[in-house]
Amino acid sequence: MDHSVTFLASATITGFVLATLLLLIDQSQRLERVSLRLPALLIASAALVGQGALLYRLGVHTDPAALNLTVLNALAAVLGLASAITVVSSFRERVEGIAVVLLPTTALTVFLTVFVPESNVPIQTGEMALDAHILISLAAYALLTLAALQGVMLLLQHRALHGHQPAGWIRRLPPMESVEQLMFRFIVIGFLLLTLALVTGFLFFENIFAQHLAHKTALSVIAWVVFAVLLVGRHVAGWRGRTAVQWTLAGFILMGLAYFGSKIVLEWILDIP
Repeated sequence: MDHSVTFLASATITGFVLATLLLLIDQSQRLERVSLRLPALLIASAALVGQGALLYRLGVHTDPAALNLTVLNALAAVLGLASAITVVSSFRERVEGIAVVLLPTTALTVFLTVFVPESNVPIQTGEMALDAHILISLAAYALLTLAALQGVMLLLQHRALHGHQPAGWIRRLPPMESVEQLMFRFIVIGFLLLTLALVTGFLFFENIFAQHLAHKTALSVIAWVVFAVLLVGRHVAGWRGRTAVQWTLAGFILMGLAYFGSKIVLEWILDIP
């Protein structure tokens, strides 16, 4: 393995872990007079730049028109994009509760991507339609991942409120209304990108149901229907709270099965690139 890749991976992982620790310390009640938030976000930003460089090194072959989209590479790209959105958002809004989950998870995917060998799965690109479809799909899943994490946070807040035993870190989270509004903001943007990804897939792939894509396409369409029903229910019936979170998590799980479930079965079990 290239020593520069090993060094960059180690530095990136260290940055993610250090940023997570600083955010956790900042959220504790012991250091209320000392803010470690800005240093943590800057370190996380540097780590994300390092991860981007790693993904470029590992995902692009000697042929610049081919991408190596293995399961781990794709997972690292999605979580890296979700982490980047979260870190950028954290400079303006209090979403560190998501960051302390995403950053160490992203660090784990960096470790697995670099140090766990996988067979290459090159996809010939060079066509703007295919490049756009891949990028839009990753962005959609990243945003819906953030929506799901906001939903989990909302459930934890709801349980703590009704149990009359809110933990210290729960009390430091934004109000439930703000968490829910941010969740739906991610859902709306993610839904629009998912719609665009499906449209580009149907328009630019001739055999979308015949190239080991049938399960992925079907599950993605079902996920799209779930999120569409959720948004209509929100607008017409005012769905919120546990109902909204349950629909959000259902759509997120379907999206995960559509992409990563299919890739795991094809690449790791059936050995089909």
